[in-house]
Amino acid sequence: LPLQNLLCSASACGKLEEVLNLLQAGADVNGLNEFRRTPLQVAMLGNTNLVEVLLAAGADPNAQDPTLNLTVTHDAAREGFVETVRVLVNHGAEVNLADETGNLPLHLAAKGGHLEVVRMLLDLTEDPRRTNDLGHTALSLAREFKQEETADFIEQYLGP
Repeated sequence: LPLQNLLCSASACGKLEEVLNLLQAGADVNGLNEFRRTPLQVAMLGNTNLVEVLLAAGADPNAQDPTLNLTVTHDAAREGFVETVRVLVNHGAEVNLADETGNLPLHLAAKGGHLEVVRMLLDLTEDPRRTNDLGHTALSLAREFKQEETADFIEQYLGP
């Protein structure tokens, strides 16, 4: 297998040492696997150290998924990985990129009721009242999916 596929596979499995060895052997940190995904896009996102290693090696935090336009920040926000979102943002992740349905990472975090991620993204999102393609805001998604604590926080943050 080309180094690229091995690097993606090691990233997906969260094998930090293998990732470091492959990067040292010259694997391209932004190269694509057979599914046109980068190592960061397939990385085990709960593994903040792994994400940090890939970013430090020059991984593009804003690469968009070829089918849904999702960034890794969308994925981490949806899953509620607050430390990973923080690391991505610190490495230049753009939180105002929308996926193919107009969702920002904030929308996905709110829908999942991930309060700590929402709290971080509210300060970084240009327009926290922005609607997705279906007309939903982060607040309306939090309400619709019964994430009351998150919805209340967003409401308080946005004010009247």
